[in-house]
Amino acid sequence: MSDELKKFRDEIDAIDEHLLKLVNARAKLARQIGSLKEDGVIYRPEREAQVLRRLQEHNAGPLSNEAVSHIFRGVMSNCRALEKELSIAFLGPLGTYSEEAALKQFGQGREAIVCGTIDEVFRTVEAGLADYGVVPVENSTEGAIGLTLDLLLSTSLKVCGEITLPIHHCLLSKQTDIAKISHVFSHSQSLSQCHEWLNKNLPRATREAVTSNAYAAQMIHDLVSSDGTFAAAIASKRAAELFNLNILAENIEDDAKNTTRFLVLGSHDVAPSGSDKTSIVMTSQNKPGAMVDLLEPLARHGVSMTKFESRPSKQGLWDYVFFVDIEGHHSDAKVTTALAECIMRASMLKVLGSYPAAII
Repeated sequence: MSDELKKFRDEIDAIDEHLLKLVNARAKLARQIGSLKEDGVIYRPEREAQVLRRLQEHNAGPLSNEAVSHIFRGVMSNCRALEKELSIAFLGPLGTYSEEAALKQFGQGREAIVCGTIDEVFRTVEAGLADYGVVPVENSTEGAIGLTLDLLLSTSLKVCGEITLPIHHCLLSKQTDIAKISHVFSHSQSLSQCHEWLNKNLPRATREAVTSNAYAAQMIHDLVSSDGTFAAAIASKRAAELFNLNILAENIEDDAKNTTRFLVLGSHDVAPSGSDKTSIVMTSQNKPGAMVDLLEPLARHGVSMTKFESRPSKQGLWDYVFFVDIEGHHSDAKVTTALAECIMRASMLKVLGSYPAAII
């Protein structure tokens, strides 16, 4: 080993020891703060968002802002676990993008509660069997997840946060030769997101939709082929690791910017963070111009609408509810005023929650 290399490694060792002392000092302070909390709420999305935004603003590199967020989410997660290990419900099995979203938001210092359906995620949190739930709500190429929207309409849970996760699909198999693949399994949305790639690279392969990408990977792992049938799954790199599958191709999604948005569900409201969103659901009165009249207060009070999605209400034929995301916290003066006027004009209006805008 050269003297110069040893010098650099010695400097890194010294920095690591200093970092360890600082992280433990932070953990002690976090534990002291926890002992002062009177409401028993451990997870404070607004505070964590403020910490991450401040660190990104002061980040001079060479680490990216995304890397900084990842590192400090891990620090906050493990400090939080000194007070209590949070339990997080998500759509399973392990290896789904829902699990990746949960890991991105909550880090490793949490208990994973794997659910078989999105409905089960809601029920698990509602019953107090999990502290929080993570559910997909929309994809940048495939649109809204209808089931999630329907369940939000009736749940007592609050939206506590949002997570945006870039989705990069891989083709996984026990085989090593992509030319031999005759069947491809995945979630229906993933099959749609990789439609053109499959047409070009596996035009003769049969495509079959299953409940989740990770379940498809698990199927391939457990599959015993005796008739010369060779199958593959579209899933994540993590699924390949979990189920010991070969990655035949990476980044096979048709849209390189393919992103899924997830919501964090909990039982409590979230305080303002300084950069927030509010999600609401409402119905308009049955009269001409009702929808324009309903949204007019938002425009007049300068409240920006970032999402508008209609869904059948299931209460009557051609009867719809409208899911709306707006910028700002429901306690902000202009948002409070605008929503008060919307309530007067709506047949029904429910605030689903205010929460920090997603951080990379």
